[in-house]
Amino acid sequence: MIRRNDTESNAVRVPDPTVGFWVAKAASTAFGEAASDFSIRVMPPVAAVLLGFALFAIALVWQLSRRRYVPGVYWFTVAMVGVFGTMAADVVHVVLGLPYAVSSIGYAVALAAVFLLWWRTERTLSVHEVRTTRRELFYWAAVVATFALGTAAGDLAAVGLHLGYVPSILLFGVLIVVPALGYRFLRWNAVLAFWAAYVLTRPLGASVADWLGKPVAEGGVGTGSGWVALVFAVAMAGVVAVTARRRAVEPTEAVAG
Repeated sequence: MIRRNDTESNAVRVPDPTVGFWVAKAASTAFGEAASDFSIRVMPPVAAVLLGFALFAIALVWQLSRRRYVPGVYWFTVAMVGVFGTMAADVVHVVLGLPYAVSSIGYAVALAAVFLLWWRTERTLSVHEVRTTRRELFYWAAVVATFALGTAAGDLAAVGLHLGYVPSILLFGVLIVVPALGYRFLRWNAVLAFWAAYVLTRPLGASVADWLGKPVAEGGVGTGSGWVALVFAVAMAGVVAVTARRRAVEPTEAVAG
């Protein structure tokens, strides 16, 4: 007989990359961008960043303490990573004055370093093998880096290269199809395809959020970042609830990873 603690200690701690996963991930990226913009507008920027970091830290500790995949806890942590990752990228540009190109390269190097250390330590980057606390820590380090990199890359395209939000949405929308097609038809490595798509969801979602939330004078629709954050939070919660219910009654089929 397998004890409950033994079963949980060997359980996968993050979700399979199903279709529901990607929809929730896309919603979380848009939510993080809009929530970060809104919080910095309604409170002092320093207080907003400190609050964002505190919520991220609380969420991460909560997630690590579960030792298995719990949908609500996991996606709350992803949402907080989305907010804090956006702030981290914005602080580097606004406070330190680094160009978007420099911050994008810097976060890309940081992500590569996380992947290299993860691989050298564990010999796998697959989400299906995230069964220990050490591997989960590597996973979340990579997630934070992808959110910061995606934010910087999205800003580089829309603002730094003066493409605007709609062309940026089209650009990243096309780019994200590449790993999906590569995995489906060209037999790309599943782990490579997963992390490539994971990185690209961030600038795509952030560009959508900025387009909807930014004022018309800045190239946006003018809906307001607060409303955009609320809509995507509700959408994300709905997708997570549906996928969690399906997971409870039948096994899901992974798309990649």
